[in-house]
Amino acid sequence: MNKIMFYSTLIMGSIMAISGTSWLTIWIGLEMNLLSIMPIMKDKLKSTSEAMIKYFMVQAMASTILLFSILMFQLASTKMMSASTYFILNSALFMKMGAAPLHFWYPEVLSGLPWKNNFIMLTWQKIAPMLIIINTSFSILFISLFIVFSALLGSLQGFNQICLRKILAYSSINHIGWMLASFLCTHTIWLFYYFIYTLINMNIIIILQKMNIFYMNQINKLFSFNLKMKMMYMLNFLSLSGLPPFLGFIPKWLVVNFLVMNNFLSLSLILIIFTLLALFMYFRITFSTFSFFYSKNILNYKNKISYTIFFINFLALSGSFIQILSINMI
Repeated sequence: MNKIMFYSTLIMGSIMAISGTSWLTIWIGLEMNLLSIMPIMKDKLKSTSEAMIKYFMVQAMASTILLFSILMFQLASTKMMSASTYFILNSALFMKMGAAPLHFWYPEVLSGLPWKNNFIMLTWQKIAPMLIIINTSFSILFISLFIVFSALLGSLQGFNQICLRKILAYSSINHIGWMLASFLCTHTIWLFYYFIYTLINMNIIIILQKMNIFYMNQINKLFSFNLKMKMMYMLNFLSLSGLPPFLGFIPKWLVVNFLVMNNFLSLSLILIIFTLLALFMYFRITFSTFSFFYSKNILNYKNKISYTIFFINFLALSGSFIQILSINMI
């Protein structure tokens, strides 16, 4: 069956969940999203089938907890019971998007999927649960715990990974902490952060899919044929880390700025420290890219860089110029 229909219902399910006015509508939208992405994930590879089963089991468990908490919320007679029900409900949503410490399934699922499906998991599948959490009543302390855990575990657990899909998964968990923190500021900051994060991930995944790379030991073997592609790959990872003057630095700087202005000093300091820890993971990838000798005798490689890829990468890497033009508009 044509997957275009499933992409359409995937988008419709997310929109229905975000715009739903009742919890039942939100739950139905999330289930539409789940049932739509399963056929999209379908592939001939054994690892993909295993990842699909893991993803379905986790999402089904989270959906069951969510439905149970919705029923409990309707029957709640006291304010304390209602608050505890909200904690259970939000925890189920955190599990759905893979936020730490409920992220146990996330790297394992992504490591078994092809790059195209990885991009969907890293970007689109975060929108509905995250917006539902923020648009419902929540405790700032409760959200802050998930921010700290996501920033910490996303940084530390990616250190010894050699699978690039797992590295991007742990990087995504770290960025979940930053996205949640951006919601404590304004929705505009979150939208800007999400757009930049999606753009940089798209650049990285386009390069890795084009070169058919899944592990770090494949990087030097294939990229030794194409210095330009290697440079774009390295610089995009540095941009994803939030290193200035790349584009990825701007949303993190805006989040820290707004957190400090709103007296979230401890939270902003924790995010900065854990991001510095995550830099080790990104530097290990980028430095290993240029650790081998580059030969000028093999410049003519069959996978030439298209103008589209070059333009998208130029946008993702020209952060300092965009910062000067747009900082007063945010």
